Amino acid sequence: MAVTAPAESRRAPRPAARQKRPRRSLSPMSTLSSIWRPSALLLALLVAWWAVTEADLVAPYILPSPADTWQTAVDNAAYLAQNTWVTTWETVVGFAIATVVGVFVAVVMVYSSNIEKTVYPLILFAQVIPKIAIAPLFIVWLGFGTSPKILVAVLMAFFPIVISGLAGLRSVDPEILELTSTMGASKLKTFAKIRFPAALPQLMSGLKVAATLAVTGAVVGEFVGSNEGLGYVILQANGNVDTAMLFAALVIMSALGIALFAIIEIAEKLLIPWHSSRRISSSTTQA
Repeated sequence: MAVTAPAESRRAPRPAARQKRPRRSLSPMSTLSSIWRPSALLLALLVAWWAVTEADLVAPYILPSPADTWQTAVDNAAYLAQNTWVTTWETVVGFAIATVVGVFVAVVMVYSSNIEKTVYPLILFAQVIPKIAIAPLFIVWLGFGTSPKILVAVLMAFFPIVISGLAGLRSVDPEILELTSTMGASKLKTFAKIRFPAALPQLMSGLKVAATLAVTGAVVGEFVGSNEGLGYVILQANGNVDTAMLFAALVIMSALGIALFAIIEIAEKLLIPWHSSRRISSSTTQA
């Protein structure tokens, strides 16, 4: 007598449900929901700034009005644009060099404990030294061109990239690394498929910090010795007690840092959309 299998066992296995990939959150609504709070705070600060200057609570040579600052920026648009381009170039080149060198150093330290024990204290030592104190040496060594400013920007942006890259590369579960090793994956393939993607969230956070520090580094280098750039504009305005021009240069400098931060934020959403979607969903739940 033939034994028939139960009806449940004769059924074809159901295909496993595919996991839905998180969508990239670059829609206008998501962008609006993330910027309306800082925009409202910025508007409130502008209103407070305008109210203080209109009420003559502060002398104009100490705090110019928003209208005077705007008018000064418009009247000197070509002058400010030319110097802004110089600072932007120094910042971008310094940030790019710091990114390449910083990621390389982080990778080398992860794979070699001896190199880490040798290099890490030197990196900390270089970070503690005030960059404004050693910037004159760069002027003596490299002259008055763009090289000293780029070097200061590199030094300012280098440390957060190394630290975030090192922490991200070490955040991988050791069991996953052991599994890939037992399956015969090479170190290069493990790095490309496992380590580097896992390190991207922390690395992108370090890049955001480094971008703003690179702007500061370029301006600090211009403070020491330069005849162009936003740092030069700020020094000239300070010497001439032209606070409207000073504030205009500071606003442009801040806008430059915010623009670089926003570019890296967009790159993060494109490269690691799952991380961005998880962060947005958690913030929405808390709200």
